[in-house]
Amino acid sequence: MKSLIPPLVVLAALGTLIAPLAGSARAQTAIKPAIVYSTGGKFDKSFNEGVSQGAQKFNKETGIAVAEFEPNNETQFEQAQRRFAQRGQDPIVAVGFSQAVALEKVAKEFPNTRFTIIDSVVNLPNVQSTVFKEHEGSFLVGVLAALASKTGKIGFVGGMDIPLIRRFQCGFEQGIKWANPKAELLANMTGTTPAAWNDPGRGAELAKGQFDRGVDVVYAAAGSTGIGVLQAAADSGKLSIGVDSNQNHLHPGSVLTSMLKRVDLAAYNSFKAAQMGNWKGGTQVLGLKDGSVDWALDKDNEKLITPEMKAKVDEAKGDIESGKVVVHDYMSDNSCK
Repeated sequence: MKSLIPPLVVLAALGTLIAPLAGSARAQTAIKPAIVYSTGGKFDKSFNEGVSQGAQKFNKETGIAVAEFEPNNETQFEQAQRRFAQRGQDPIVAVGFSQAVALEKVAKEFPNTRFTIIDSVVNLPNVQSTVFKEHEGSFLVGVLAALASKTGKIGFVGGMDIPLIRRFQCGFEQGIKWANPKAELLANMTGTTPAAWNDPGRGAELAKGQFDRGVDVVYAAAGSTGIGVLQAAADSGKLSIGVDSNQNHLHPGSVLTSMLKRVDLAAYNSFKAAQMGNWKGGTQVLGLKDGSVDWALDKDNEKLITPEMKAKVDEAKGDIESGKVVVHDYMSDNSCK
């Protein structure tokens, strides 16, 4: 395994220290928060960037700097986590399920350091595990896809073929069928390795293949790869659906909506709780009821959403929140229902 460049050098070279803002209120509690991003880049306009936005919000409010590291590959996770812990960074947010194995090892080495992992569960007293009900948010955008589609053929492009992404796909399909039982879903995964998260060209290729088969709305749950899917839809005069962050602005009038997954809150809340002295380990499962997943409506897509579509998705949202509609979780038994 290659050694990392010393963290201070890396952070300085990447410019990845969110520095205190002039005039910001200085927090009294001395914490040194840090983030180890998933592969795919901090500015992926999706998952990582959402976490970054949470860090920026915390910095703006408190004036506390957040150290960041962008790994080039998965072999760097463990080293980055350990070096942040050795430097006294606390809490440390690990972004993505791929960091779970490394985090379990490092968290045991540093039992007095607090860690938060997003999208996986590590059962240690100094680890806060945050997972989301992505299937609920995907159900909502599935409803909108079914209502917007003129062909009745809808596409899904996933990133790495793992149960987590199948959860997106199955929730999406259930929402489609709820709104239009006759609609058809065509699904493709980009790959079986972490490289699947960062291949916009392949994402565009998969989307174009679906368009050739009649798809007119496609949902991308693929990290940076999804940027290619959204671009292909815009170029082809089709509709796309973004994921994690609000991606409506990337192609106004072409992105039907985005499935919001509030990873920004996961990072922000971890830092804020540490600052306020009430940080706790354990697992938290966040979903539609607490506003942690949702769909995006703004100036960039408002012309695409008719009053009837909004009423229908609001109905679906209410039914899920009340328990009238139960969105199946693929990860409970690895099947779509």
